[in-house]
Amino acid sequence: MLNITNVSKSYDKKKNAIDKINLEILPGDIYGFIGHNGAGKTTLLKSIAGILNFDEGDITIFGKSIIKDNLDAKRLIAYIPDNPDVYESLTGIQYLDFVADAFDVSLEQRRLLINKYAEMFEMSEVLNNQISSYSHGMKQKIVIMSALIHSPKAMLLDEPFVGLDPKASFLLKDVFRHLVEQGSLIFFSTHVLEVAEKLCNKVAIIKNGRIVANGTTEEIIKDKSLENIFIDLLQE
Repeated sequence: MLNITNVSKSYDKKKNAIDKINLEILPGDIYGFIGHNGAGKTTLLKSIAGILNFDEGDITIFGKSIIKDNLDAKRLIAYIPDNPDVYESLTGIQYLDFVADAFDVSLEQRRLLINKYAEMFEMSEVLNNQISSYSHGMKQKIVIMSALIHSPKAMLLDEPFVGLDPKASFLLKDVFRHLVEQGSLIFFSTHVLEVAEKLCNKVAIIKNGRIVANGTTEEIIKDKSLENIFIDLLQE
């Protein structure tokens, strides 16, 4: 499971970008993370991924602390930022092999998964092309494939559906469902509230660095829509 305990982070030592965050994401959860621009979503996701140091608290991934067991914790994670940077001088297959090497994925397993996801996302014909020739959507797909290549126990994604065509978005949702059925967990930020409402079994809403609502999707929305709940909370 992913445990976030009393985590705070400030960039200027005056105001916390995230303030005393407490969340628990369990295996099997597809957990939506919602908030306005600048609310702290990306800061928290980067803190979980071990990219940002935080000032207080701890984060553990399946018992591994991102502070004390940094490398072991990161081996369990796949993180996709909102604007993925990739090595554009590499071909698609070279990039996937590079990531697979970093996570010690066997040749047999990586070929199996690369073929599976390349066919799924219609990337088979372009894997030998340089990434610099890819469209934005294709770059997003190759990053998603690289995140899946080591069968992560925890997937962290910042606006994962941005740039994907409707078919790829549909397929990614299916991948999410399959992963959580196998015991993984998904934690992702999104501005597409309809997607979160339909896909996620749990949601958390962040406002000005603080969690203002979290729980099962049904508990949060009750007889309203997630959009209405979100707008109401922003106006408080």
